[in-house]
Amino acid sequence: MNANEYVKNAIKTESTDFNAMNDRLSNDGLKRLLHAGIGLSTESGEFLDALKKHIFYGKELDRVNLAEEVGDLFWYIAIVADELGLDLEDVMDKNIAKLKARYGEKFSEEKAENRDLETERKILDQHKMN
Repeated sequence: MNANEYVKNAIKTESTDFNAMNDRLSNDGLKRLLHAGIGLSTESGEFLDALKKHIFYGKELDRVNLAEEVGDLFWYIAIVADELGLDLEDVMDKNIAKLKARYGEKFSEEKAENRDLETERKILDQHKMN
């Protein structure tokens, strides 16, 4: 298959109901979540880029920059929390409960490979997030 054939075949699977997308994007809350999602991805990329430059290019690891990126990630998480009505302490508690159900008191590769997703979901569904 050549590149032009690939493009022709690939775009057949593209979602192109732009009217429906525009309708969904009329929701300001969804716009906030999209903004936060894009921002989280961007800031995560900047964090990884700093690590890449240190590991692969020998540049000094800029811990101040890494901390700044973590702060930027928190900023976008705050937008998500506000939009979804989340209590971040509840989110953190549920995350640790999920991880304890998955690993017990210590990580293992075997437990990571053989997760009980039903139990994990029950933990997350308990006391539904606001």
